[in-house]
Amino acid sequence: MLEKIGGLAIFSGRFFKAVFQPPYETKELIKQTYEVGVRSVGLVAIVAIVIGAVLTMQSRPTMIKFGAEAFIPGMVAVSVLRELSPVLISVIVAGRVAAGIGAELGSMRVTEQIDAMEVAALNPFNYLVVTRVLACMIALPLLTVYADFLALFGSYIVQSVEAGMSGSLFYNTVMRSIEFADFGPGVIKTIFFGFIMGIVGCYEGYTSEGGTEGVGRSATDAVVVSSLLIIIADVLAVKLTVFFFDVN
Repeated sequence: MLEKIGGLAIFSGRFFKAVFQPPYETKELIKQTYEVGVRSVGLVAIVAIVIGAVLTMQSRPTMIKFGAEAFIPGMVAVSVLRELSPVLISVIVAGRVAAGIGAELGSMRVTEQIDAMEVAALNPFNYLVVTRVLACMIALPLLTVYADFLALFGSYIVQSVEAGMSGSLFYNTVMRSIEFADFGPGVIKTIFFGFIMGIVGCYEGYTSEGGTEGVGRSATDAVVVSSLLIIIADVLAVKLTVFFFDVN
């Protein structure tokens, strides 16, 4: 474990050094952003709508019991924007993206494609690693904002069906209940979650060894390690959010 932590730290330092050095692989960055973002839209949409709908259905009986049914939209909005959407979407996207990156780069490593790029005087690190990590850092916040809206839409559907709440009333209730401190930090921390997801997937694939068995192990470790680090990073992010934004 200590060896993996040390290797990941050195690999991250190499990324921060390379990200400001040419060549800048703009076309590959756009391609990878498409792969991470656009290809995850369907999965994120389903998960986000379910999050909003289920949270609303679960909270309705308790809120009705205390005569607080009118506060359901605001409660759901704050819960989704602050925590549920950023963390759940990050973990779910990490399961798809980190595994894909780990398997792809792992295959290139064991088939010596990366070695061939180095022999040809190319810069495989900039082309393969920097572009993928930056793509994750760009795409994940956009997916989170997208998920926020769809989660609230899922909540509205439940409120409309079960309580007959109008769209304007739901919207006004949500807007009165949230502030920038509820929305902004949740999106900002997904930039760091995207970095974790991308760097772990690239590290596991780039350092893969052991043939096809090693590729499978890299893909599995990429998902497990990135998900664990995202959850740990979220604990720190919540503490910083409370400290800087005085969220209570």
